[in-house]
Amino acid sequence: MRLKVSRSNAEGSVISSPSKSYTHRAMTLALLAEGESVLRRPLKGADTLATLDAVRAFGGEVTDQGDITISGGRLRCPDDIIDTKNSGTTIRLMAGVASLIDGTTVLTGDESIRRRPMQPLIDALKAMGVRCESSRGNGLAPLIVAGPNRGPETSIRGDVSSQFISSLLISSAVKDVDTVIHLTTPLKSRPYVDITMEMMSRFGARCATRSDGFAVPGGQVYRPIDYTVPGDFSSAAFPLAAGALTGEVSVENLDPNDRQGDRYFLEVLKDLGAKVEWNGNGLKCSANDLSGREIDLGDAPDLFPMVAVLCTQAKGESRIFNAGHVRLKESDRIAATTDFLKDMGADIEETADGCVIKGRAKLRGAAVNSFKDHRILMAAAVAAMVAEGDTMISDGDCYRISYPDFVSDMISLGVKMEMIP
Repeated sequence: MRLKVSRSNAEGSVISSPSKSYTHRAMTLALLAEGESVLRRPLKGADTLATLDAVRAFGGEVTDQGDITISGGRLRCPDDIIDTKNSGTTIRLMAGVASLIDGTTVLTGDESIRRRPMQPLIDALKAMGVRCESSRGNGLAPLIVAGPNRGPETSIRGDVSSQFISSLLISSAVKDVDTVIHLTTPLKSRPYVDITMEMMSRFGARCATRSDGFAVPGGQVYRPIDYTVPGDFSSAAFPLAAGALTGEVSVENLDPNDRQGDRYFLEVLKDLGAKVEWNGNGLKCSANDLSGREIDLGDAPDLFPMVAVLCTQAKGESRIFNAGHVRLKESDRIAATTDFLKDMGADIEETADGCVIKGRAKLRGAAVNSFKDHRILMAAAVAAMVAEGDTMISDGDCYRISYPDFVSDMISLGVKMEMIP
């Protein structure tokens, strides 16, 4: 299937999609908590459903009746290989869970997952006495993990994926020993680790930052909770950007005090010149003349494709930097974004950690390869709203990975969008 998008204006209001980051962590912590947790308004996208399948494989009892109930606290070795599909968060968090079990777990995923780096986490777990190895010996999935994890300290890079650190933090709290996690390079995407620490606290565990990393007391017990998943700023970026470029859009059910790193998108919109205002728990973004800026995405790398699209419609030169780690996502997002925007007529040049864009560009419809990457597809769809002619985007339903209501939400705002064979 392909997604066809034509020049359109966006007007109206949508309810924010539930947060993918919070849903992943809530499901994992509920698996480890001793008792029954209720997760209200969880995201049910392809990635989080992969985590829910893993929860079941590790012994969690799951009831899905809109809200999701997980009865956890009794880990068991999975009966079969765990397929994490396209979810990097799932394979990394569940590798930490697997390290707690006196048994062997095999974790794999789709072609994209089997290309994404795992060696830093492999090395960190091995340093704590866990058998953790790549089945192909190349630092990539499939992974073989056998615990139990009894190591008091480890070291890991902080500039490849914050998911590695989140995995170590969550699993370390229920070990018998205290754990010190040393960072050997500066931490990128720090807000995602902050979310992990916040969620651990909600489930009754604690950890602390150190000058060189983190300290997690052992012997803790996660307690079950009743938790409502907040709205997702990452997904909200797409309808908000549509408003900034073509009309006026409100996204409801967002928390202005949320820790999500992609909340930074609001600052980007304001800096570029869009009209942004809070109205209760709703955020409204209206079109205005945009001007080029220098934009540091070190703590919010997933915003790269959508920010690049916005910058093509800003007067003057924009430079997006400190986003080199998005090359290791579902696709090389820097290359994929610059390629489709060049094809659509933008003046954009790729750099090692971002791009330089000269605007304002007159975009034209094009055939776009999404590389099965949900964020590339959704960013290209918003770009198509200001392009002459039609844009055809491959793997048109991959948005379901993180934002299952993307197409229906955009159509409700007046965007000319349809799935075609």
